[in-house]
Amino acid sequence: MQYLARTADGDALLGDEDGFVPLGAAVPGAETVHDVLPQAPEGLPSTADATAVPVSGETRSFGAFLEEPGKLFGIGLNYSEHASDLSEDAPEEPASFFKPATAATGPGGPIRLPPESISTRVTAEAELAVVIGRTCRNVAVGDADKVIAGFAPVIDMTAEDILQRNPRFLTRAKSFDSFLVFGPHIAVPEPGTDLSDIEVRTVLNDEVVARNEVSNMHFSPRELVAFHSEVMTLEPGDIISTGTPGAHPIEPGDDVGAEVDRFGSVSADVVRN
Repeated sequence: MQYLARTADGDALLGDEDGFVPLGAAVPGAETVHDVLPQAPEGLPSTADATAVPVSGETRSFGAFLEEPGKLFGIGLNYSEHASDLSEDAPEEPASFFKPATAATGPGGPIRLPPESISTRVTAEAELAVVIGRTCRNVAVGDADKVIAGFAPVIDMTAEDILQRNPRFLTRAKSFDSFLVFGPHIAVPEPGTDLSDIEVRTVLNDEVVARNEVSNMHFSPRELVAFHSEVMTLEPGDIISTGTPGAHPIEPGDDVGAEVDRFGSVSADVVRN
C-alpha cells in the first residue's frame, strides 16, 4: 500500500511500508498532493527510489491530506441497516448531497459543535471516502479504478435536530465548519483491489458504536464514482464519502473515530463553539 499525506505544517509526503519521504524527493517537481493525484491510479514511485530516507509515520504529525479539496459529496442511507435506524426506506438511486470545503478539517479536529441556540443534537458517523485522481466524465463501473486516486477514512457530522425540522435543511445540517474530518492520508491500493470485505466502524470514546462492511452498501464505491460521473465532470481532489454504517450523538469532551480496514483510521476531539 502507498500513501499520500501532508504534515501538520502542510508539507506533502509519499509513504509506504518503509515510512514517509517528502513528495518531491520521490516525484521530482511535485510540491503538493494534488500534483500527483492523476498518477496515483497507475501507481506511485517507491520510497526506496527517493532521494530522502523514509521516516516512520509514528514520528509525523499529519494534517488534512488535501489543502484544497474539490467537490465534497456525501451519500445518505447507503447501508440498509442505517436506513432502518432512521426509519427510512433505502433510496433506489444514490442519495447524494454536497458539503462545502470549509467543513473539512484534519486529524484531531477538533469537531466544533454549534452553539446550543442553533443545534443541541449533532451526530458523528464514520465513512470510507473515495478520492478522485483524474478528470473524467461518463465512467463505466469497470473503469472506475482508472480515475480513483485512493481511499481514506473520514468522519462526517450532522446537526440532526436541524435536519429533522425539514429535510430541505440538509445542506445547513451538514455544513458547519469542522463537520468533515479527513484521515491522515490517502491510501493508494493496487488497481482492482477487492473492497467488499472492508469493514467501516464508528467509534465513540474507544467503543465501537456502529460497524458494517462495504459488501452491504447499496451502491459500491466504484458504482458511486460511475453514477456521479454521468451527472457532472469529476476532477482531481473531488471526494465522495460513501455513507456510514451508523451515526451516534456526540457531546463536548467526546473522542470520535472512524476506522476503515486496511485504509487507516482517524479521530477527533469534540468541543463546543
